[in-house]
This record gives sequence, C-alpha cells and structure tokens, in this order.
Amino acid sequence: MKILLTGCYGQLGQALQVVLVHHDLRCTDYDVLDISNEAQVTSFVQSFKPELIINSAAYTRVDEAEAESNRDMVWLVNAEGPGFLAKAGASIGASIVQISTDYVFGGESQSFWKELDPTEPLSIYGQSKLAGERLVAENNPEHYIVRTAWLYHYSGENFLRTIFRLSDRGEIRVVDDQVGSPTNADDLADALVGLIVTKSYGIHHLVNSGSTSWYGLTREFFRRLDISTAVIPVTTSEFPRPAPRPASSVLLSDRKPRIQLPSWENGVNRLVEEIKIKGWG
Repeated sequence: MKILLTGCYGQLGQALQVVLVHHDLRCTDYDVLDISNEAQVTSFVQSFKPELIINSAAYTRVDEAEAESNRDMVWLVNAEGPGFLAKAGASIGASIVQISTDYVFGGESQSFWKELDPTEPLSIYGQSKLAGERLVAENNPEHYIVRTAWLYHYSGENFLRTIFRLSDRGEIRVVDDQVGSPTNADDLADALVGLIVTKSYGIHHLVNSGSTSWYGLTREFFRRLDISTAVIPVTTSEFPRPAPRPASSVLLSDRKPRIQLPSWENGVNRLVEEIKIKGWG
C-alpha cells in the first residue's frame, strides 16, 4: 500500500515506520511538509498520490498550548492541518487516519470513556484536537479517528523518560488522582496496522488495556527496573499545571471488530526490556 505518514519524528511516527516497512511509505515532518499550509498539503498529496494518509503530526506541548501567543499555531497544526490532509486525501480517493487524544474528554462524572460519549475538552490542546477530529470527518468520509492516551516510547520525550531521569533523587512526588490508560507506541502502531485493513471507518479508542494513575504507573515502572527511589503520591491540586487534565483518561471501546491491545503492564515491560538492552540516557 502507498502510505503518507506525517509526524515521523514523533513517538508514534517512529514506531509506525518499523511496522510499515514493507509498504510504499513516505515519511514527512514539518521540515518536509507543513500540514498547516493548505496549498503545500494539496500539492504534496496530489504528487505522491497515497492510498492512505496517517497523520501523527501534532502540537503536543499541552501546557504551552494554553499561552495566548501559541494558540494560533496550536489550532493550525491540530485542527486546520488535519482538515487539509483529509480534504486532499478525499480528492484522490485516499483514506485517512487521524491520531487524537483522551483530552477531548473532561469532567469528573465518568470513570471511563467510550467512542460515543459526549466530549468536553478542558484545555486548549483538547479543544484543538477535537476540532481536528471534526474537520477530518467533514472532509473525508473514509476516516479513522483514533483516540489514544498517555503515550510513551523508547524514542522521544514522555512521562516515563522524565521519571527515569529523576530516579536518582531520594524521592519523587507523583500525581495519584488522575487515572488513565498508559499506552506503548509500539503496541499502538501494531493495532493501527490491524485497524486499516478492516475498513471500519469512524472513531476508535486504541489504548493498552487496564488503567492506573501516574503514581501507579511510576511504581510499576520502577519495580520492573529494580529502582528503589521512594514514590510519594500527591493530588493534582498539589501539582498545579497551566492546562487542566481530565480526572479520568481511561478509554474503552465499543467498536467491532474490537482490536485488543496488551495490558498496560505488558506495555511497560516491553519498554523496560528495551531499556535494559540499550540503556536510556
């Protein structure tokens, strides 16, 4: 299959390059294709003529997105850009995968979220990603909108890499009242390969199964690495951030055929085994 992959420098982009190696794959990032430039997107897509577009490009600095000076860029990359890709793809008969997020949900009334649950993003980042979902759906009927959560990978910056760097301290404080679905980008990449052959268009929740808090994730990660640093649970109010986070980011799926990812503990262990072999500076 002829595939255009955007966001190739990101965690998911790097994982996808491995599992899509046997396809006719064109990988781009902002230095090759600016998805916020409609004319450039249209020209690039019409020249390459992919059968499938996977958009993993995004502005993901959630707290920085709250700054007034960054909001135009956030909206261009997370909302307008996906719409441009979807429209360009539709013009040549290409389907599109849009990677979205648990941050489209909010509030504290639900412990988990399914595809058709009402969205209520709390942050600028979440609002922009939800707008991107809608523009993709409006511009291309053959769309997969894939929401995932708490993504990490051996390559790239993420929560677990940060925690690993802090593990030489005597103790670290980690939020324990936000619960979610930690997801290994390698597992998500495998699941996406399974999804695109189904032609089951629409919204899908793809995350490692099960749930835990940031505190629970840290404890499990350290346990598997035999790190003895004390982990102290704290509340969100004790660790204020510019962007509000949903209290529950647990994603479940009602879609059929159901694509089952391994447990979040299995995903963490997969990363740990890679760290033990390669190290993690």
